[in-house]
Amino acid sequence: MSDAVVGPAGATTEADVRTIAVADRSAFLPEGSEPAPAKSVGLRRRTGDRLRWVFRRRLCFGGLAGAVVFFGISLTPSLLPRTVAVQGLVCGIATVIGYGIGSALSAGLRKLVAGEPGRRAKRIAWRVLVGAAVIFVPLFLVLGRSWQDDVRQLMGMESLSAWKWGAILVVTAAIAALLLLISRVVRGFARVLIRFIDRFVPRAVSATAGVVITFFVVVGLIQGFLLDPAMEALNAAYSVINDGTEPGIAQPSQSERSGSPASLVPWETLGTKGRNFIGSGPTRAEISGFTDRPAEEPIRVYVGIDSADSLAARVDLAMAELDRTDAWSREVITVFTTTGTGWVDAKAADPVEYMHNGDTALVALQYSFLPSWISFLVDADKAADAGREMIGAIRERIADMPKDDRPKLLLFGESLGSFGTEQAFDGIDDMISSVDGALLAGPVFQNEIHSAVTDARDSESPFWRPVYEGGEDVRFAVDVTDLAEPDTEWGFPRIVYLQNATDPITYWEPSLLWQAPEWLDEPRGPDVSDDMAWMPVVTFWQTAADMIFSTGVPAGHGHSYGANPVDAWAAIAPPQDWSAEKNQQLRDIVGDD
Repeated sequence: MSDAVVGPAGATTEADVRTIAVADRSAFLPEGSEPAPAKSVGLRRRTGDRLRWVFRRRLCFGGLAGAVVFFGISLTPSLLPRTVAVQGLVCGIATVIGYGIGSALSAGLRKLVAGEPGRRAKRIAWRVLVGAAVIFVPLFLVLGRSWQDDVRQLMGMESLSAWKWGAILVVTAAIAALLLLISRVVRGFARVLIRFIDRFVPRAVSATAGVVITFFVVVGLIQGFLLDPAMEALNAAYSVINDGTEPGIAQPSQSERSGSPASLVPWETLGTKGRNFIGSGPTRAEISGFTDRPAEEPIRVYVGIDSADSLAARVDLAMAELDRTDAWSREVITVFTTTGTGWVDAKAADPVEYMHNGDTALVALQYSFLPSWISFLVDADKAADAGREMIGAIRERIADMPKDDRPKLLLFGESLGSFGTEQAFDGIDDMISSVDGALLAGPVFQNEIHSAVTDARDSESPFWRPVYEGGEDVRFAVDVTDLAEPDTEWGFPRIVYLQNATDPITYWEPSLLWQAPEWLDEPRGPDVSDDMAWMPVVTFWQTAADMIFSTGVPAGHGHSYGANPVDAWAAIAPPQDWSAEKNQQLRDIVGDD
């Protein structure tokens, strides 16, 4: 029996049907057992209805069409080649985004067009969709492999085997299913909430209120049950890692180094990256062998998070270490604004000591336990504060010294460290007038000075290698040969930005969601695929995923800068009698690996 029938005595209603069904089932129950009450049956029915909101028997036709299209689009090339896991993640996210967009368009179309298509039309449409998917998905997997091989070839990397590309489908399906399940749970919650609010207010009000409340509940759950615990877990995990000491690293005996017996900074408080920085670098003998003259013992100062209770105290401790080692008498003081974990790039630090015969003092400050890609999202303020306070304190001390006795002040920052370095200045003119040189590698979209200089570039220069005011004080380099361009006088001090054309750390930004980036304009930078095209939403996620793999490529690509700081430092603060032969010799010592 289907719908309820209302009629004279003897007619059967829907309630009667449920009662009879319960009574009939009692015949099959054990002796003495009672059938479940009607209320329990109704509860199970309501529960089943709610579960069906989450697990529908059929997926939306429009949603599946959008999912297939976005799956194919997500296989198009981006800045860097992808691993199976990264490609599967990109495809899974894009597939669910496509499903959502397709479902929304389908719902909108149903409201605009009166009536439903006939059964025959629906059958034909589903067959067309299945046929298209059978052709479209394998075709784009083949094309995707070809595109990725082209990108890998541009970067001198080996191709991925065919079976690995088949594994992408498995990863995509798992990611998409999980995300779709989560989205349906959220939608089901919103529907229950709207129906509850319907009891008190009109539908127009309840629908809006339900959506808004659902949004805040989801955000609260993500924040309270996912992000906060995840950040606590990450901090705990990386704080444990921070306590370790890598093989081959030992406490120094030289008084010129933090962590030594003579130091104000205990060795055990430096953290893993700090101990790496202090316990490595060229020896006095190695520097003498390179310069062919007696060398000074280089000064290296480092203060870890555990070395003092606050940023102000850590800056004071670093300044006390500079005083203790008499760093102010050295030819060069270089401030390294670290990345998230407190890492200092040895390929940027060692060349300064070799070039200036050890008559140097290098200083760095740790502000976080977390890797740069996480610190980029949650610790950017800490990087800014660390750069501002440390550089500001040294600038102030040098300004109080007699001009003839002042050391050169050089700055280095990579990735989030470049952002922290910039935060110590009001603008590019302030930086130029305050230091003797700066090297900033792989800047991020938050770098205000970098963005301002790029936006004010000479009209004929490309976005990825801008020329600012004829290259008089600031120059950008994708390849080190770019430092000689333009062919105009380059005064001192000099500011250099190293930014690979395929570095997603530099070129990812939120506006990729809705706006095509200038770095895809013609002419494109070296190694940027001709097949790469901007697509709303998809390019945003592709470039975000590229950041995960940004250092897993050969030097000169992605976020890997190799020995290029050698050429940059040689341009910023060239030693006397520096030659191309010496430059190449130092590049060989530093290495590109």
